[in-house]
Amino acid sequence: MLKEKLLEDLKNSMKEKNNLRKNVIQMVRAAILQIEKDKGIEVEDSKILEIIAKEVKTRNDSLQDFEKGGREDLVEQAKQEIKILTEYLPKQLTKEELKEKISKIISDLGATSIKDMGAVMKEAKAQIGTSADGRTINEVVKELLA
Repeated sequence: MLKEKLLEDLKNSMKEKNNLRKNVIQMVRAAILQIEKDKGIEVEDSKILEIIAKEVKTRNDSLQDFEKGGREDLVEQAKQEIKILTEYLPKQLTKEELKEKISKIISDLGATSIKDMGAVMKEAKAQIGTSADGRTINEVVKELLA
């Protein structure tokens, strides 16, 4: 289970005195614990992957701001954090693989225009999950429906 892997990696990063890795893993574990306490549930691996994907997205958004502000130290730290987080995510689909999957979804749903984008996005997010970020899925759906 992913939760146990995170705990094991946390212990290893503490032994190795790898503070960045330790902090990133602690942040993910804190987000998991927060959800478990708020909702009174045991978080499944799929939800943990969603949490990690959300953290990657947050870092990517921050990365652009750091680059605009000329903060190379923060740019480098964000890139390292993204690298650590993506180790836990499934292999990310290429744009070509995404186009294939989304084309199939479009034909299955019988979508013909941009008006059908909501239904296509919902189904694409359900099928693709954390194998691609929402922004990329959105771009491909727009491209194929246009």
